[in-house]
Amino acid sequence: MQYNNSFRKLIVWQKGKELTLFVYGLTKDFPVEEKFAMSSQMRRSAYSFLANIAEGNAKLGAKDRNNFFNIAKASLIELDCFAELAFELKYIKKEDYDKLVELINKGSYLLSQFIKSQLSQKSQ
Repeated sequence: MQYNNSFRKLIVWQKGKELTLFVYGLTKDFPVEEKFAMSSQMRRSAYSFLANIAEGNAKLGAKDRNNFFNIAKASLIELDCFAELAFELKYIKKEDYDKLVELINKGSYLLSQFIKSQLSQKSQ
């Protein structure tokens, strides 16, 4: 069986990749004491969103797919929480915080739309 990497074509995955790269750029300038704490956690939340979309897309069963998509959504919520803390602690500037929140919101919207489209395809 040939490997199908169709997740790369998904707009939600592409936006997730943009989000992940942005988070990596932001967190590289965090204080040293946050290297294995908030910086690491924000990165893991971002790439968890990305990876769970890819993995969920590869699953054949609806239950498995939805499980991965729910984990992706939870990862975005976690990232949003850390984004606010990072801003309040002055680890990131206002314009970077605003862009990060915009990317998180866009990712959440696209994921919700993607899940809806998967459900409507299943019911047809």
